[in-house]
Amino acid sequence: MAIKNEILGELLKDKDPKTVFSSEGLLGEFKKALAERILNAEMDQHLADSTQDEAAEAQKSGNHRNGYSKKTVLSENEAMDLSIPRDRRGTFEPQLIAKYQRRFPGFDEKIISMYARGMSVRDIQGHLRDLYGIDASPQPVSSVTDAVAGKAGRWILCMR
Repeated sequence: MAIKNEILGELLKDKDPKTVFSSEGLLGEFKKALAERILNAEMDQHLADSTQDEAAEAQKSGNHRNGYSKKTVLSENEAMDLSIPRDRRGTFEPQLIAKYQRRFPGFDEKIISMYARGMSVRDIQGHLRDLYGIDASPQPVSSVTDAVAGKAGRWILCMR
């Protein structure tokens, strides 16, 4: 599916060509808008999935949208601040970015790849900062590398 030239022209209007592909540029804005649109569609589906009995109960108890919460999520090449929709009852469980999840799928694989190449946690932090502008604390990097080390150790023991 090709993007129409008129739409592309409107998106690129007044944008600095040097920053279009950066996390602060058009590409970063697009990823954020797309993620928030998916989350809002998930909320719409969550609220619409009620059976008639649940719908009557939901109306009585007031289960409906209840604003947003902010969440910073690490993706493969940036930290993104998202607005996550909430419902009155607190029963909404987003699928794109689950509760308590702080990283998009694929981010852990990048850390594992760097770790497998012999990089230390500090080296991985510096690499993420230099290439992606992500200031990752040692905790998420260590938790990923520790999980891999534990699984690798169990695998090696099973092979003996």
